[in-house]
Amino acid sequence: MADHLPPALLEACVVLGASSDKLSELYQAVDNNEAPDLLLLEPEVLHVLAPPFVCRPQDESDTLRSQGRRRRPFLRKKREHPSAAETPSQAGGIGESEDVSVPNDIDLMALPQLCFPGGLQVTNEQKDEQFHFLVFTDVFGNKTHGVVMHCYRPILEGTSIFQNGAGSSKFSKLFSAYGICIISKYPYFTAIKDCLSCLLIQLRTCRLSDMEERVKEFAAKLSLVPIPPPGQLHLMFTLRPLTIVLPSREDKDHPAIDLDLHLPFFCFRPQQLLQVLSCLLQEQQVVLFSADWARLTLVAESFLLFLQPLLWQQPYVPVLARGMLDFLMAPTAFLMGCHLSHFEEVAAETDHLILINIDNGSVSSSCSETLDLPEIPPAAADCFTQRCQALQIHFDLHQCNHASCSDISEQRAQRRAWQHNLNHDIQRITLELMVNIFRDVSGHLNYEHRVFNSQEFLKTREPAEQLFYKTVMDTHIFHSFLKDRLNRKIDNFARMELITRSEMQRVKAMVEAPRRLTMQEVQARRRSSIAGSKLSKRLGMSLPNLGDDQTISFQRNSLLSRISIPDAVLRTPPKPTKVFKLPDFPASLSFHSVQGYYSELIQQLGKAIFSVQNENSSLLARFYYLRGFINTLYGRRLEALGDFQNLYRTDTAIFPTQLVTWLVDSLHRDERQQADRRPELKRLILKVKTDSEKLLVQPDEHVKKFKLPLHTLHLEEFVRCIQECGIVKDVATIHRLFHALSDGEPKRVEPDLFKVFYNFWKEMEGQAQDVDLPSEVIDHLDNSECVYKLSSCIKTSHGVGKIAMTQKRLFLLPVGRLGFLEIAKFRDIEDVKISSAPFLLVRIPSLRIKTSGKLEVFEANLKTETELWNLMVKEMWAGRRMADQHKDPQYMTQALTNVLLIDAVMGCLQTQRSIIAASKLAYFDKIKYEVPMMVPKTTSETLKHKINPSLDLAEPQTVHVLLYTPGQLTCNNSAAEMNPKLWVALSGGRVVVFDAASWSMLQDCIQVGETQLNCMLGLVQEQVWIGSQDSVIYIIDTHSMSCNKQLTEHRHEVTGLTVDHRDVQMYSCSSDGTVLQWDSASLKVKRQIHVSCDRLSSIQIYDGTLWCCCDDSIVELKKSGTPQRRMALPDDLLSMPSIFSSFILIPERGQLWTGCSDSGELILWHTNNHSPFKRISLPGCSGVTCMIQVKDQIWVGCRAWSGIGGQCEDQLRSQVLVMDAESHTVAKELQAHSDSIQTLCSAEDRYVLSGSARRDGKIAIWKVE
Repeated sequence: MADHLPPALLEACVVLGASSDKLSELYQAVDNNEAPDLLLLEPEVLHVLAPPFVCRPQDESDTLRSQGRRRRPFLRKKREHPSAAETPSQAGGIGESEDVSVPNDIDLMALPQLCFPGGLQVTNEQKDEQFHFLVFTDVFGNKTHGVVMHCYRPILEGTSIFQNGAGSSKFSKLFSAYGICIISKYPYFTAIKDCLSCLLIQLRTCRLSDMEERVKEFAAKLSLVPIPPPGQLHLMFTLRPLTIVLPSREDKDHPAIDLDLHLPFFCFRPQQLLQVLSCLLQEQQVVLFSADWARLTLVAESFLLFLQPLLWQQPYVPVLARGMLDFLMAPTAFLMGCHLSHFEEVAAETDHLILINIDNGSVSSSCSETLDLPEIPPAAADCFTQRCQALQIHFDLHQCNHASCSDISEQRAQRRAWQHNLNHDIQRITLELMVNIFRDVSGHLNYEHRVFNSQEFLKTREPAEQLFYKTVMDTHIFHSFLKDRLNRKIDNFARMELITRSEMQRVKAMVEAPRRLTMQEVQARRRSSIAGSKLSKRLGMSLPNLGDDQTISFQRNSLLSRISIPDAVLRTPPKPTKVFKLPDFPASLSFHSVQGYYSELIQQLGKAIFSVQNENSSLLARFYYLRGFINTLYGRRLEALGDFQNLYRTDTAIFPTQLVTWLVDSLHRDERQQADRRPELKRLILKVKTDSEKLLVQPDEHVKKFKLPLHTLHLEEFVRCIQECGIVKDVATIHRLFHALSDGEPKRVEPDLFKVFYNFWKEMEGQAQDVDLPSEVIDHLDNSECVYKLSSCIKTSHGVGKIAMTQKRLFLLPVGRLGFLEIAKFRDIEDVKISSAPFLLVRIPSLRIKTSGKLEVFEANLKTETELWNLMVKEMWAGRRMADQHKDPQYMTQALTNVLLIDAVMGCLQTQRSIIAASKLAYFDKIKYEVPMMVPKTTSETLKHKINPSLDLAEPQTVHVLLYTPGQLTCNNSAAEMNPKLWVALSGGRVVVFDAASWSMLQDCIQVGETQLNCMLGLVQEQVWIGSQDSVIYIIDTHSMSCNKQLTEHRHEVTGLTVDHRDVQMYSCSSDGTVLQWDSASLKVKRQIHVSCDRLSSIQIYDGTLWCCCDDSIVELKKSGTPQRRMALPDDLLSMPSIFSSFILIPERGQLWTGCSDSGELILWHTNNHSPFKRISLPGCSGVTCMIQVKDQIWVGCRAWSGIGGQCEDQLRSQVLVMDAESHTVAKELQAHSDSIQTLCSAEDRYVLSGSARRDGKIAIWKVE
């Protein structure tokens, strides 16, 4: 269970050097003048010091001691050599009688070589101390870090490095090196180097007989230093004469950064840095060289940090001892480092290595002096180079205009602050590089089936870039990156990619548009061609229904500013940090002194918690985290559990699940009884036990590449294959495509037919991309228009030419003359029909299109294409009318997808029945005869827009809750964060966020539990509270867009949330009648109220008075929580049965408006009377689902009712009714949804938004008058 104990800075302290036997032999040889000039000895492990350094006295021993690892303070190296049969641990010097062990992940056999990679030298003069750094990686990829200090001591006769005794007093002629290696789980290179530097001061002045005790005391102190939790809390401690800071990790997925990231910029030019990163991304065999061992690890670690969020998956040994050079013969990719003196040897003996000389900044291959590898795409590389040139990497220049520091602590603090900011800037620059390289990957992912369409992604790359991407896509590092993208991981990459999207990308992401080159992209392509970039490839793109715009490669080269990140984003300062100072180390390291140290630390943390509990919840969580760990070490299990319970409610992202589970299991009987008497601990214990009993389901981590099917496809398999290849995502559309391709019985699609259909689809994409439009034509088209279909050369009433179709219009490309000839915009078409035109003695099929505003009817002799174009034009015409009438652009894009599928089906079937089969896909043209196309005038005038929150999903989802949060006047990160937001709760705990200024999607999935979400509430622009069916209140941080807080005090599903804005007091209710009042700062329950009812469905607060909506009554509560008045459901509704679904209180009128779920009327009450005074019948309403008040209006959402039947399934209709609060009449009847209205919300009284159930699944935005 030691792995679950609190992490400390020190894992082990190892002392290494030559054995006393070897030193004695050497001394005698020197006396006899038999020693060679250069003396190299075999280093050995002399001592291993590992925690715990102090133990509870025997009479006080308890579970904490017995569960931990039992070790002696240090181990003395045995004089005799281990036998071949001994284990590495035995070879480390553990005697049979010693009840000790070393940390499992420390290899004592290899450690001496790594600590003395050039050998242990004996010199005839005193040398300065030297440091270098190590990284050990186990087979699971877990890293351990080491910092090594080399010191030199004179060799005296009969004395070893740490041997007690006087030794010979004669003058020594030789000095022997010894090393002290501090091993830590965490990469605190700078901090540990500072600690060793402090130790060095003591070792220089102490006697040989005292050195052992000094090192032991030093190691014991470091073992008391806890590791800071992820976040913005750094820890500081004093190890005289220095004050040392441990920086925290940004989050639990990132390592702590305690090194100077600008060191590689001193060693390499930006071009060479890009070469190195390209080699790592392509997983080459990379070897670093330097004459300074310290540089190897620091530069290697920096390179790996530059790759984030991509993680190096291959062998990594930044320091190779001279006896380990055979590692370079490994057949796999690797990153290793060795001394510069081996450069020629390594280059001559091995092939295909990438040789990186840190000292002169060169990058070459072992086969040649140049590097023959694909380079990083030039647009991303150029942007990176420009950013590097703007970096300020010289501290002295930064300090030119500052006063000189007379205090070393102040000077070190200034340097730390400067380095922290510079590291932040470098990380943003390298993250930008990764975003620019891999931005388009997400557009070729199918999340449902975890497919990456690699071939289609490659088609969007420049020919010169394809080899780079093809190589990268075959690497483990990229495969891991794909897993994170398919898991929709919200990391720094995802955030930067989102906030740096171009405006066109945001607009296109609002609809599922089949993707082709827009006119703006065509113009960019031509400008790039004029500049010398010849493009000959077809830029075909798949996944027409995934909805993400692709910034294709030629566009990046010519419009660099569209992929580079605005300076304002990169100049965003790092988040402010808080430094917490640990108490001074105890004078002695006895058990009671250490306990006193922990007690003082707990008191300081208590003061820190009190100071921030109402101001900064993030810092509060970190302090709870630390105090919980220290209480664990102190043996106060219940107090530790209390801290972790508070941590869980404050920030679940850093909750130590394993440690808490162990704490619960280790509780004594009396402690368990005490915990059961504390409700908050009882809840925590119950949750831990419940979670541990659940079957551990491993997340699906596989990534597939699309392959054509090899066997017959039935409907379910066909849906999967079509979604995997990215042609269409919508299930209903795929069903229609299946019936079209499987025309006849039995219903199935053969693999050969699927292959023909797929290939024809790809050919269509290529043909559309290769359309060469004259500049005169492009000037007449909108920037966002794309050419989707081109006819053969035909005769028309306007001359000979080709008909071109975009998403907005038809136009003619005449043969033999220039100019733009528009045939018709789809919204202007009045009639389309098939006719015939005379030609000699026969009549040729033609298509006639009548357009409003034009007297002449356009006629085209399309011959065999006539029926196809008739279907396509009618479908586009119907889709445009639907889109305009319903203010919903998705109708148009869906019609466009239908048209392309019609074309593909016609092309692949090539039978007499192909037109019949293809007509099954003309969905909008069919339903226009079954569903009234005209939207009522009142609806059309009030409806502003419709959006689809299920855009990235295969099927529509129910919109359960809507929440509008206002914009912010000031924001550091981006304009998008300043804008108001719309929060949408869909089925299965999924939350989608829209920018309420542009209605573009900001976050496509924030997962909040797994059950239905019932209510949402925004709090002070920083938090969104969400009540769930699983009885938990989830809290989303609006800045990070992550859910890291959970409130678990409710025992049943949370049904309502409200806030008293006068004192920012939050209230929540659950279905069992429990109402909790929360302190919004500390997230603790201030008061609990119970309402006697069968089910409590919602609560509202008016002027400090709480009103509750129960199934059979509306209850007003007194300040004490007891009912003051109750409006009961009328008897006639009780017999239906029916229940109250919603209510609105109008205090200024003294009225209460109520609606029932199965009654098409509103019931009005006077607040001082227990009987209703009026009932308002609602037209076309079978039940009320929700109500809100906007100005002097009451907006009412209604349940769906059956409408017109027909071939397009049972039609449902539902209404939003606008009531006049004064006259009690229906002011407007609004029809925009084809399923029940589930939720309503107001956007600053200017707009009302309505969300519907899954058969419609859309959000309508209404103007308020």
